[in-house]
Amino acid sequence: MEKTEMTGAQAVIACLRREQVPVVFGYPGGAVLDLYDALYQAKFPHILTGHEQGAVHAADGYARVTGRPGVCFATSGPGICNMVTGIATANMDSVPLVIISGQVASHLLGRDSFQEADVKHITAAITKRNFLVTEAQDIPRVLREAFATAVSGRPGPVSVDITKNAFQAKLNFAYPEEPAAPVATTGDASTIDQVVAALAQAERPLIMTGGGIVLSDTAPALRELVAQTQLPVVTTLMGKGALDDTAPTHLGLVGMHGSYAANQAVMQCDLLLALGCRFSDRVAGNVQHFAPHAKIVHFDIDPDELGKIIATDIAVAGDLRWSLPALADAARTGLPADRASRWQGWCTSLTQTHAAHPFACRELPGQISPAAIFAALAEHTDANTLVATDVGQHQIWAAQFYASRQPRHFLTSGGLGTMGYGLPAALGAQVARPDAQVVLITGDGSIMMNCQEFATLHKYGCAVKTIVLHNRVLGMVNQWQRMFYQGHSAESLLYDGPDLTAVARSMGVAARAVHTPDELAAGMDFLFTTDGPALLDVFIPEDENVYPMVPGGKRLDEMVLCD
Repeated sequence: MEKTEMTGAQAVIACLRREQVPVVFGYPGGAVLDLYDALYQAKFPHILTGHEQGAVHAADGYARVTGRPGVCFATSGPGICNMVTGIATANMDSVPLVIISGQVASHLLGRDSFQEADVKHITAAITKRNFLVTEAQDIPRVLREAFATAVSGRPGPVSVDITKNAFQAKLNFAYPEEPAAPVATTGDASTIDQVVAALAQAERPLIMTGGGIVLSDTAPALRELVAQTQLPVVTTLMGKGALDDTAPTHLGLVGMHGSYAANQAVMQCDLLLALGCRFSDRVAGNVQHFAPHAKIVHFDIDPDELGKIIATDIAVAGDLRWSLPALADAARTGLPADRASRWQGWCTSLTQTHAAHPFACRELPGQISPAAIFAALAEHTDANTLVATDVGQHQIWAAQFYASRQPRHFLTSGGLGTMGYGLPAALGAQVARPDAQVVLITGDGSIMMNCQEFATLHKYGCAVKTIVLHNRVLGMVNQWQRMFYQGHSAESLLYDGPDLTAVARSMGVAARAVHTPDELAAGMDFLFTTDGPALLDVFIPEDENVYPMVPGGKRLDEMVLCD
């Protein structure tokens, strides 16, 4: 094995090259000056964001689009602490990241030194694994293990905290050829036989797609299975795009803001195939009454998820890259062709009879409805468009109204629900796919949380197109207050918010506001014909609600369908 003498900081850059990392996102500071000097000398590509939270969310967006670990740098203390929200966001949604932070010198640890924070303990609950590196010679081994850990098994973020003296000391660099022992990816083949037998007996089978299908890149196997069986499909927010939203058997989003057809299908099915799902509270609602007539089959790579929330009748533990193709192959010969046709017809009839639930908004004279915005957006996008969202009403409207045709083309913070995620995630997506069209859907509350990244878009020429659904309230908070808190709009009114077009223009991003339906088409034309990044600030009614809505603790068939 060839060895070369270099500093620990130079070794970090050498490791990134060996891992074929094309770019990092970050923000410098005292504890990482040696790392940034090594980066400068190596001319390694780097995106300087306006805030450390922007850097970690951008790395997250990059990772969701590419499937490769996103990498970000931060300095010690406040630098890495500013990344905690982004690390937790990635952890909840199983996104592979490698976060490299600086730390004070080893002899200063534990002394409340300037810009010291106990990163290993701070990040312990929100990472797959974390490391504190105090010796330069450990850097290659730790980073090799960090990258392997981030993508093996259930993906997730890994934190590597490196002391200043480790960056400065010299070592004989040799990159390990092999990481730690690989995670087992296959499971018990007999469980696949059990699933096929259950499918053969079921009269009302249903598939529920989760984010695991997207993360494992097994959407082709899912689509093959659906084409063979014609089984109805419902999707979680994180599973959006695993099956083409326009597919004939797709019933729509499931859960708190799911479609009438999807939620009723869950409540009536007698067999539920949950593929890479977590059964979060936003999906399951009242867990005691979730899919009450169904035998539950749960496919998941993480054995801790099996039976954790919903009791499982058949647990298929293992990587979907093994289990889903195996199921598709077995189903090809093991199922009768005309099985459950009556059930399929009933599900299809629900999508037609209840086409207005959801995904219908009020049409008020002189007012722009969210539905109209997404109808206008559809004229300027196609199956290759990448869409990122922030969190709130606009996020759910995007999930309801925007048809995703492919996996890894819809980026949103599902588990943690992080406002401020969207803009830097869209930046990361655009860096990953510079030739792709990237659209950000956000609200006037969310956009202010990381609006400094408009300057980053301008600096690097990232042509993200931003659409703000501007209702002058914290939309989802205010909806809950109107529905469940006697209309008490406690600190959810944004009437005195800034002129977002002025904010964007001040950072070099072209912007226009739209107030009436007659202006919408021209506004969309402006947005998509402008070179470089642009923003369209679209004003909508402040009291528009997202429907359907399943109130907390209710069954999925106890939907509120309209005002």
